[in-house]
Amino acid sequence: MGSPYGFELVENCVICKLRSDSFFCSLPKSALEAFDKIKYTASYPAGAILFVEGQSPRGIYMLCKGRVKMSTTSAEGKTLILKIAQPGEVLGMHATVSGSPYEITAETGQPCQLNFIKRDDFLRFLQDHGDACLKAAQHLSKDCQSAYQQIRSLGLSHSAPERLARLLLEWTATSPDQSEPKVKLALTHEEIAQIIGTSRETVTRVLADFRKRQIAVLKGSTLTIRNKAVLERLVGGSEWPHAFSRRNSSITEEISSFASVIPFITI
Repeated sequence: MGSPYGFELVENCVICKLRSDSFFCSLPKSALEAFDKIKYTASYPAGAILFVEGQSPRGIYMLCKGRVKMSTTSAEGKTLILKIAQPGEVLGMHATVSGSPYEITAETGQPCQLNFIKRDDFLRFLQDHGDACLKAAQHLSKDCQSAYQQIRSLGLSHSAPERLARLLLEWTATSPDQSEPKVKLALTHEEIAQIIGTSRETVTRVLADFRKRQIAVLKGSTLTIRNKAVLERLVGGSEWPHAFSRRNSSITEEISSFASVIPFITI
C-alpha cells in the first residue's frame, strides 16, 4: 500500500522485506503470524507525537521505518533527548508491561512507519509466546544499558567537547571505513545539544573548532571524522582545546541545571 510520505507501507510482517534480527522481526513464523493479527500499521509525518511522559500506557509501537526521538523534560522546561530510536526497536514497552505511565515522550523525527499493538493484546501475546517474552526481556535490558550509558556520559564527562566527541564516536562506530568514519546527520544543533545536555550555541562552537582543527568536518549532512585519535583522547580526558576550557567554565552549572532531568532517565 502507498503512503503519503514517499515510501511504500508494508502491512504484512510475515513477508515484510524490512525484517531484521531485532526483536519481533526474528520471531518464529507462528509467533510472527500471531503478532501480525494484533498489530495496526500506520504511517506518520515528521513531528508526530506518539505518546508523552506521564500518559497512561495504551500499548507499544514497533518502528519499521524512520527515526523517533525519545526525550524527557524537566519542570523548568529543559529537554533531554535520551536516544534516537532506530527501525526494529519497540517503543513504550516498559510502561506497557508494568502498567505505569510512559516515562518519556516519543516524537517522530522524520516520516515513519510504525506498528501499534494495544496493551491487553500485547500482554496476552507475551503470555502465549515464550520466544517473544524472552525477546521483550532482552529489549528491556538493552534499554536499561542505554540509560546507564546516558547517565554516565552526562554525569562523568568533564566538558562539552568530551560529550560531543563521545557521541560522534558512538555514531560512527559501525562505519565501514574506520580510518575516516562517516555518518549522516539528521539532527539539528539544538537536538544534538539536547542529547549531550548543553546549549545549541556550545554545540555550534565545538563543531566549528573541530572543523578548524580538522578533527571532524561537516559537508552537507555528512559528518566525516578526520582525526579519530583526537576524539578518543578527548573521551579519555587527556586532551581538549584550552580555548574551550575557558569558554566552557560554566560546564558545571550546565550539568547542574540538568540534574533535575537525570532522575527521570528510566527504561
